[in-house]
Amino acid sequence: MAPIIVFGPLLASAFAGLLGNHVGHRTAQIVTTATVLLSFVLSVIVFFDVTYGGNAQTIHLATWMSVGAFDVSWAIKLDSLSAVMLVVVTSVSSLVHIYSWGYMEHDPHRARFFSYLSLFTFAMLSLVTADNFLQLFFGWEGVGLASYLLIGFWYKKKSANDAAIKAFVTNRVGDFGFALGIMALFLVFGSVTFDDVFAAIPEHTDAVLAFAGMEFNAIELIAFLLFIGAMGKSAQFFLHVWLPDAMEGPTPVSALIHAATMVTAGVFLVCRAFPIFENAEAASAFVTVIGATTALFAATVGMAQNDIKRVVAYSTCSQLGYMFFAAGLGLYGAAMFHLFTHAFFKALLFLGSGAVIHGVHDEQDMRKMGGLYKMMPMTWMMMLIGTVALTGVGFSFGVLGLLPWDLGFAGFFSKDAIIEGAFMAGREGVFFGIPAFWFGVVAALLTSFYSWRLIFMTFHGKFRGPKEVYEHAHDPKFAMAMPLVVLAIGAIFAGGIFKKDFIGENAGHFWHDAVPAASHGPAVAGDHGEAAAYGDDHAEADTHAADDAHSPADDDHGAEAAYASSDDHAEAREGDHGGGHHPPTWVLLSPFFATLFGFGLAIWFYLINEGMGARIAARGGPLHSFLYNKWYVDEIYHFVFVRGAKGLGDLFWKIGDVKLIDGLGPNGVAGTTLAAARRLAKGQSGFLYHYAFVMLIGVLGFSVWILVSQGGL
Repeated sequence: MAPIIVFGPLLASAFAGLLGNHVGHRTAQIVTTATVLLSFVLSVIVFFDVTYGGNAQTIHLATWMSVGAFDVSWAIKLDSLSAVMLVVVTSVSSLVHIYSWGYMEHDPHRARFFSYLSLFTFAMLSLVTADNFLQLFFGWEGVGLASYLLIGFWYKKKSANDAAIKAFVTNRVGDFGFALGIMALFLVFGSVTFDDVFAAIPEHTDAVLAFAGMEFNAIELIAFLLFIGAMGKSAQFFLHVWLPDAMEGPTPVSALIHAATMVTAGVFLVCRAFPIFENAEAASAFVTVIGATTALFAATVGMAQNDIKRVVAYSTCSQLGYMFFAAGLGLYGAAMFHLFTHAFFKALLFLGSGAVIHGVHDEQDMRKMGGLYKMMPMTWMMMLIGTVALTGVGFSFGVLGLLPWDLGFAGFFSKDAIIEGAFMAGREGVFFGIPAFWFGVVAALLTSFYSWRLIFMTFHGKFRGPKEVYEHAHDPKFAMAMPLVVLAIGAIFAGGIFKKDFIGENAGHFWHDAVPAASHGPAVAGDHGEAAAYGDDHAEADTHAADDAHSPADDDHGAEAAYASSDDHAEAREGDHGGGHHPPTWVLLSPFFATLFGFGLAIWFYLINEGMGARIAARGGPLHSFLYNKWYVDEIYHFVFVRGAKGLGDLFWKIGDVKLIDGLGPNGVAGTTLAAARRLAKGQSGFLYHYAFVMLIGVLGFSVWILVSQGGL
């Protein structure tokens, strides 16, 4: 079953790519879509078998490399973490394949497009089922290749080619760090297999590696290098610049790559390697800082963008920041929970944006839209659901004692869990926990503002584009509409249904030992540098939420801590008002009021005072320019790296090559020799008496020399 899940899309990709022009585009679409759907169905079976049945296993397929002590097998690792990712990847990929039937129906290269989609799916599946770092790196590079092909699919479009190259080059920067991390792993542990490495961590906590002329703690250095790879793939601050430009690819590509698959690979890597990060306090702090900064940075930039897909892209960047700072604080379950719910509502928003673009004749500028809810009611409703889920609309009724449970959309349960967990981690002593909490709250406010700004500019007010475009605007056909409905259902219910499993009282039985079940990570455990328990010697962790390594059972913090249920909130309210093990009431309510405030601001700017945003943009003040130009990061990179590389090239060319090498070579010694030869050549007149005269002069000179040397003169 597992090999079919992973390798089925690869075979379908090869069939569509190699035989698509012979068997026809429709056949290629049917084969690739049916194969990915089969992978999804089997992934669901595996998910329930592994997470609820406890039947985790590793299937060894073949020996991949065996050179001396370096022995790597190709295997399929099925545990709770990979099972969750299998469902996420195959479900989104299946819906994107179906959606593409309608979106790409007029493209003359559909077979190639579907081949690339399936190739991407295979690469991502091989990544999430890897049982060693090298196999994971294979999938890592595979999704990078497939993303390059998909972003630049319309290769005759210069902007698409530039975006594909930018994504590829930027990811190579991060991948270089990842590759160094894998090398360091083998150097320290003598293996790159997950189980071997994680089990040996307690023996190497004091190991030291020399790097760049300095000595570092080996675990810290390895964690840092692995995260550099995650930064590139998941578009974190400094290496985020490729993500918005990747919108040049077809919209289904944006949903597949940027919603739930490639960009979440970095989060998956950090969660998979949690025993390393649990023992790397400085690296985990770095993860927290970068994640929190990215969450806030991308949210600020999203407020000033006008391309509908770029707004959603920066939203993705921001939400990935939430996942990373959660993982950095040890909230691995919460990070994976947000990854899971985010897949539904972000894919919904991307595909919904594609439906808008498709319905208004490929227009992407929101300044040329407006009032479309009348012409596209179904798309408006789907985008509305995605926006409500993204902004985390919901309320903890248990806090006020109104209801025995909380009510909200998917993003409410997962994002609020991260924000609350950050506060609790900070209060328990994890540095950057409280700053991450405030960054998360402010980012939630800004997320609400720019998300509702997108809805109001696109679907409400007056239409600002050509009249004929508005008159022909339409909702998508069934092939594009059906995936939107399915994703909308997930965006509404996924959070409430799976909360107890991912971060609640069932977390220990759900995750087993794939990630820690403790609600607030190492901060609660007390020692951020304590060796993480992992491997066969810790089978008890499967049924006790990894208590020995990650959950302080001795002081009332098992798998039921923190946000396990609304009863906990009620206890916090009636007891110590947020003291002890529960966030204060104001912490629980802060994301709700931040979201509400952002919603109110959007109404004020784009409904009550319609056109205010356009007037602010027209004035072009320093703040708007700063946000519109994305903090000038691209300009800084262009100045430092592009112009710097050009300047360095000019230095080597004009100074090193032309003046030094050519100056000393062709234009120096060789040039002088050539000039002397040309002067001597002028003495070759061709007349015999000239040569006889020269010979006589030579004989005379020779005679004078002999006489002088013999003392005759």
